[in-house]
Amino acid sequence: MSVRRTAAVLAATAVIGAVVAPAASAASPSPSTAIPSGLYGKTDPTYDGVWRQSLALLAQDTVGVRPAEKAVDWLTGQQCANGAFAAYRADASAACDAKTQVDTNSTAAAVQALAALGGHDDATRKAVTWLKSVQNKDGGWGYMAGGADDTNSTSVVIGALKAVGEKPETVTKGGKSPYDALVELSTPCDGEGGGAFAYQPDKKGKLAANADATAAGVTAGVGQGFVALAGTPLDLTGCVTTDTPNRADATANGAGYLADELARTPYLKSALPGAKDQPDYGNTADAVVALSATGAKKAAQKPLAWLEKNSADWAAESGPAAYAQLIFAAHVTGTDPRDFGGQDLVAQLGATGPAPIAAGASATPSEKKKDEKKDDGNGPAVWWIIGVGLVAGIGIGFLISGRNKKQQL
Repeated sequence: MSVRRTAAVLAATAVIGAVVAPAASAASPSPSTAIPSGLYGKTDPTYDGVWRQSLALLAQDTVGVRPAEKAVDWLTGQQCANGAFAAYRADASAACDAKTQVDTNSTAAAVQALAALGGHDDATRKAVTWLKSVQNKDGGWGYMAGGADDTNSTSVVIGALKAVGEKPETVTKGGKSPYDALVELSTPCDGEGGGAFAYQPDKKGKLAANADATAAGVTAGVGQGFVALAGTPLDLTGCVTTDTPNRADATANGAGYLADELARTPYLKSALPGAKDQPDYGNTADAVVALSATGAKKAAQKPLAWLEKNSADWAAESGPAAYAQLIFAAHVTGTDPRDFGGQDLVAQLGATGPAPIAAGASATPSEKKKDEKKDDGNGPAVWWIIGVGLVAGIGIGFLISGRNKKQQL
């Protein structure tokens, strides 16, 4: 799976009620699972369909590729009447009900993709309205509505809010914003892994450093989503402790933690049970995005080079979300995604789903709206996590598509 965040996926699995072995996530679809023609990827979409589709469409848009209309229609068709998205609905013609397991990650990922594509304002508005309706009183979000805040879910929602032009700091519940929630999930400097973000507090309220959550939290901390731009350099000289913790310090502390970890080895290691010392390709790609978004260009160079050299097999096995994550890493660092360590990520992603619209083809009304929006003089148009449930662990470096199973989100 290409789960975007390992910790989040594991938590989602617990919510849904089953924890499975990591290898299961990349399994072929069961005989009873038909892969829709408009969907990217060939593995069972039950736990990551919307996630991997959203990342695939967003990655294509980022590199100037117009996705097939049926691929976009498949995604919009997954939305429930209340605006939320579930990980996958096999029968999208049936109305969503209380048994439909909608989640914040699928919804926020879809918002980021549809906002970038343009022409889907009604869908994104309804989705954001739903996300706001399930915001927790401390400002953040859990994977499922009402679940305790976690860094991954809060971060992907921040990306969705930014994608539709909202200011996350103004989206509050009980006087708390999503950024306030992130600060509360930042680990103390005097603890192990100090400065990193935790996924969630444990049962005793203790925060433990989590690299996957940290990559998500750092990117969101500078107000960016999956598709990030290189930012202004932050001071990463050491973990900063203040009497009044704030977003800027928490973000810089998290980026410093990632930089230190990647200075030891050029890749981050999987946190999944039984995967000791195994590289986490997806999390490493997310860390490259996070570091670049904070202006830490030098710290991102070694992990980027490592990905260019070593990620091909992982991406091929993991599928669309994995290719998307690598494209996002290439984009933010100014690397050519069509020659990423000798691999054409754009073509490889395209091969996992319906053929994109050929260059020069007539634009549909919705696409024309997007073009008009881009040319309105105000600059470019605004540009997971799968409930792993039964699929089997994932590695969230953003979800179900291949991250060794984690990568499918």
